[in-house]
Amino acid sequence: MEFLLMNWRPSHVCKTRTLLALGPDTMNLLQGVVALRHHTPDTDLKKRFMSRWSKLKHEGSPSFNSYALYAYDSVWLAARALDDFFNEGGNVSFSDDPRLKDTNRSTLHLTSLRIFDGGQKYLQTILKTNFTGISGQIEFDQEKYLVRPAYDILNIGGTGSRRIGYWSNSTGLSVIAPEILYKKPFNKNTTAQLYSVIWPGEVTATPRGWVFPNNGRPLRIAVPYRVSYQDFVAKDNSPPGVRGYCIDVFEAAVNLLPYAVPRTYVLYGNGKRNPEYSDLVFQVAQNNFDAAVGDVTITTNRTRIVDFTQPYMESGLVVVVPVKQAKSKPWAFLKPFTYQMWMVTGAFFLFVGAVVWILEHRMNHEFRGPPRQQLITIFWFSFSTMFFSHRENTVSTLGRLVLVIWLFVVLIINSSYTASLTSILTVQQLTSRIEGINSLVSSNDPIGVQDGSFIWKYLVDELNIAESRLVKLKDMEAYIKALTDGPRRGGVAAIVDELPYIELFMSSTKCAFRTVGQEFTKSGWGFAFQRDSPLAVDLSTAILQLSENGDLQKIHNKWLTHNECSIQLNDDEDDRLSLTSFWGLFLICGIACFLALTIFFCRILLQYRRFTPEPVEADVEEIGPPNTRSRRSLRSTSFKDLIDFVDRKEAEIKHMLKRKTSDSKDEASPSTDRRPRSLSAG
Repeated sequence: MEFLLMNWRPSHVCKTRTLLALGPDTMNLLQGVVALRHHTPDTDLKKRFMSRWSKLKHEGSPSFNSYALYAYDSVWLAARALDDFFNEGGNVSFSDDPRLKDTNRSTLHLTSLRIFDGGQKYLQTILKTNFTGISGQIEFDQEKYLVRPAYDILNIGGTGSRRIGYWSNSTGLSVIAPEILYKKPFNKNTTAQLYSVIWPGEVTATPRGWVFPNNGRPLRIAVPYRVSYQDFVAKDNSPPGVRGYCIDVFEAAVNLLPYAVPRTYVLYGNGKRNPEYSDLVFQVAQNNFDAAVGDVTITTNRTRIVDFTQPYMESGLVVVVPVKQAKSKPWAFLKPFTYQMWMVTGAFFLFVGAVVWILEHRMNHEFRGPPRQQLITIFWFSFSTMFFSHRENTVSTLGRLVLVIWLFVVLIINSSYTASLTSILTVQQLTSRIEGINSLVSSNDPIGVQDGSFIWKYLVDELNIAESRLVKLKDMEAYIKALTDGPRRGGVAAIVDELPYIELFMSSTKCAFRTVGQEFTKSGWGFAFQRDSPLAVDLSTAILQLSENGDLQKIHNKWLTHNECSIQLNDDEDDRLSLTSFWGLFLICGIACFLALTIFFCRILLQYRRFTPEPVEADVEEIGPPNTRSRRSLRSTSFKDLIDFVDRKEAEIKHMLKRKTSDSKDEASPSTDRRPRSLSAG
């Protein structure tokens, strides 16, 4: 039954005399109905008009309504506009319309029709007209609508109706007349209010709407009578007779519907073992039940015979295997890195140590001494940087630059090594060789599946697994015993089940079992209804609303709060760090060392060329460019002298260059027979 009447109905029926004339049966149907009627202010003009009308009308004349008031004002509107039209110099003339033509078979003489030439001007005059009529203010906006239209909100009860408020675009819902609110500043406290409504049945509680039609009987909803994982759905001695996560989600979704859904829950199964869920869905399709509510998985075959709602929980098939704590081995400390990583890391320790020694040797006394001591210094400095315990100080700018970059690399390597070693020492190992669904399918080991689940048919039909390998497991205790015993003692090598069950199972067993591989199917749980049921669509919208406002997560936390377990178990090889993860760091460090050495040797060569005098000119000049003469001069220098030059202290070289520059200035002219000074002198 509609609870809201549009304007044309209340304009006729919301008069006391009219309501009395409807009869008791009709009035019973209208009890509690809320109606809208055009609002006309109670002005003195309206009262005088109503008084004159009551004196003029004859007995038996129809009762007055709001449309009559608008009709009266419409006549005055046309008259006022016509008067203004003539005052503005308008005249009445007509012309033919070339678009109107007579047809041979038509009896209508369309060509005799004429068009009012001043029609557009007259229309604009009407739209500009502004006056107060008996229905209120007559004024139009730019879109040709009345300015500030309003409605009376009526509540029918007894033998009449009462006004419970007003509504307009400007003021919204209010118990104060709109024409009064227009004169006052907007105040939200005076709007969005109505007097109490007496709804059908003489109740003040707001009804939810119409009741879901089901031939006058409540919906018969089938609920699986589970013997395991009863946190999802189970029998309950108190109303409504069932409980669990799935039931709470369904009840919360139904409460969001704009109409009532009378329903009764019927347990499906004998309570001794889990029912066959495919049979449950088939019973809904056969009209034995109106719906199925529970942990029902949405599969392709099931969607062909019933309609499912939006999934309220994600699901997927996973493989569960037993695990054990790994025992520490004597060489476990080598596992974090691959052998390539160990070799490259060791080589870089020696390489960086040698680079720092080269850069510091000329100016840092800690990097000087006999060859044996210097070799020991290189090794000690290289590997002591691993623990940031090197005692030698770096004084050169290039040496410090290389050392800072290398210490950053060492910090990253140490942190990664520590994290990887911790993971390896605390990792759990598989007690079987099953690493995922592929290895499980290729083996001949028995596989456990939940009793009543669609998984049995899926493994047989889709993955071509022999039925002789499948073992039905009744409850969680059967899961634990089968996995613990293993194939050799009559158990199973692994269990294939849906992720929500497995998460609860692993949490209940304190993570004694783990999943391997990835989810190899993606699906979800939904509520099943008969084909073309409007409830499937409406409940899908309600489930989305539950998800958006966070209520779905609250229900999940209420029933399924459990300890988190690592969903996937990785092999030891996956935890080992390879060179691929660090080649960028080594590249940066190598480039820094190369640039530092390049700059260092360029400085050495420049100093050596300044230290070595120009060769004596011969009587006959050499023919060739200056660069050629320079290269020949360098080649003429002894390699031993260059090594001796590099091995000297930086301060000593600078002192010798300074003295050579001073001697050159003291000489009036260069000597042609002067020999180059030996590097061993001084």
